[in-house]
Amino acid sequence: MSPIISVMKLSVRPLLLSTVLVLLPLLPVSLGAQLVRQDRSSQAPSPEAPKTPSGKRRVAQEVQITGEQSWSDTGIEVQPGEHIVVTATGKLRYADAKEDNGPDGITRGFKDLLRILPFNGAGRGALIGRVGDAEIAQPFLLGARRDFVAPVAGRLAIGINQSSDDTGEGTYTVHIDIHAPAPDAVYRPARQVKTISGVDSSVFAKIPRRVVDKDGNSGDMVNFLILGSEDAMKKVFTAAGWVKVDADVRGTVLHGILESISKESYLTMPMSPLYLFDRSQDYGWAHAEPIKVVASRNHLRIWKAPFQIDGQTLWIGAATHDIGFERDERNDGITHKIDPDVDLERGYVEKTLISTGLVAEVTHVLPAGALKEARTATGGSFHSDGRVLILKLNDSARDVSAKSSSPH
Repeated sequence: MSPIISVMKLSVRPLLLSTVLVLLPLLPVSLGAQLVRQDRSSQAPSPEAPKTPSGKRRVAQEVQITGEQSWSDTGIEVQPGEHIVVTATGKLRYADAKEDNGPDGITRGFKDLLRILPFNGAGRGALIGRVGDAEIAQPFLLGARRDFVAPVAGRLAIGINQSSDDTGEGTYTVHIDIHAPAPDAVYRPARQVKTISGVDSSVFAKIPRRVVDKDGNSGDMVNFLILGSEDAMKKVFTAAGWVKVDADVRGTVLHGILESISKESYLTMPMSPLYLFDRSQDYGWAHAEPIKVVASRNHLRIWKAPFQIDGQTLWIGAATHDIGFERDERNDGITHKIDPDVDLERGYVEKTLISTGLVAEVTHVLPAGALKEARTATGGSFHSDGRVLILKLNDSARDVSAKSSSPH
């Protein structure tokens, strides 16, 4: 990381740290949902229930979640491609609210910029859900009614979009129906394969093992590849909760002021440019809890390869996990320290992207001349088993409505 960027980050640290002190009590807690009724029969839904998918119903469950709860485990394991139909009723009242709110939540206002909510895309008090590992699964809005397809297998949790010290009074009653995929549905979860077509030793011979800084000092290792269009790549990262990092420092400062202390303004603090194929990264992405990102965030850089694989775009990435600060051996400045076990970050990228249901195939390759131990451009050490993660995106990851002529 360049000294300019490091100073830039540290100059905003007093504001961010003071914010952290205010926000520390706001961490969400996990509580269990109260089971009201559970029916695992495959009978048709009751007449008053909304229209459901054509797949056979295998679970019907009703739970209550009170305003004192943040996340609640339903105990339901869902499978990829299953339809989850959620309907919710009830009211909550927050102390500073003018009136009660239902499962769709309170319309967001200026004060919400001062709140860190589990799901920034919905108002306080909205009913939200997630499927899978709490550390990587991205929350989504359920509201008063939601019918969606599970992208991955995992435990279904429901929650209220609120901070732990800003709880509402009241209860939501939530009815959950799980339907098997329709007989004619086409859904293919990520397949673990031994090889991916077109990615062989000749491809790795064209790819440097490491990226470099502006002075040519070797830095982070190349530890993942993605096969897919630009639109598909952007869609899978966005769906997995990664945030595009600002490339312009001045733009980031303005964005941070306008967005106050929102999650995005923390995550988009810029990364220093690193180089592959004689150019800086085409994209930077970050993923972190907002109150931790001052010193810690998962981040990666990716470059578009100057060649294609079987007519498909190849993206080459280097992912690391910032865990604190250390001395920059190039200039005695202060820079971010990465977790020396870089394979953990490679695994984090894999888990988060697979969780979207937009990955078709996944494998790991140990290339010739694999990098297993080295130092970053700033002097920090790291180690790896040398394998490179390869992800092939599926056709549903394409977004033909999104047109982009520039990587930024």
